Amino acid sequence: MIKAVLFDMDGILYDSEYYYMEGTIEQLKRFGYTGPLEAIYPVIGRTMDGTYEFLWNLLDRKYPIEDIKRSNERYFTVEKPIHYKEIMFPGIKEALKELNEMGIQCAVCSSNTRDIVLDSLKEMEIDTYFSCVLCEEDVNQLKPDPEIYITGLKRLAVDPKECIVYEDSTMGIEAGKRAGIFTVARKDDRFLQDQSNADKIVEDINELMEYIRKENAYARSNEN
Repeated sequence: MIKAVLFDMDGILYDSEYYYMEGTIEQLKRFGYTGPLEAIYPVIGRTMDGTYEFLWNLLDRKYPIEDIKRSNERYFTVEKPIHYKEIMFPGIKEALKELNEMGIQCAVCSSNTRDIVLDSLKEMEIDTYFSCVLCEEDVNQLKPDPEIYITGLKRLAVDPKECIVYEDSTMGIEAGKRAGIFTVARKDDRFLQDQSNADKIVEDINELMEYIRKENAYARSNEN
């Protein structure tokens, strides 16, 4: 019986990966980057500090990390601020409502900072559907380390066998698997993310919901 779903945020609740990638590419070009775009794709799934260090190395360490950080913050807060509700994936709110009605607990387990996570959930009007919200500040080790998902299990008091992790990035999938949780990936082949380690790959939240309904219906039939 599935009793909980642990959600990543970027690329799962909203389509931020494309938005952030386009912005990152534009910024790197401003710094004079002329390398292949594919070399930028592994930035997906990293923390902000990890992102800045990754971009610093891509730029051959020619610029201080602080300059890269300031450029990134100015771009996404002043030049082209993100509007989470506009890029929210279809069906997310309806799925969360149904999960709550089914008695299935929901949690967010994101490597993003708490202010970004809480602001985005509130803007999308889905913050009330989550029993637990875990962010960068809540753990010592971030994805691909499994700590954030193991912590989520403890907070919700569920067994790994009663839970699903819903992810998209290579590092996130690895974290879910290392936590011993059935890990479902939302299919996204735009940025060369390796999703082959996932237990199941779905097109979207609707396909995930179909799977959960069938699994719980099967579990209930075996109880009788």
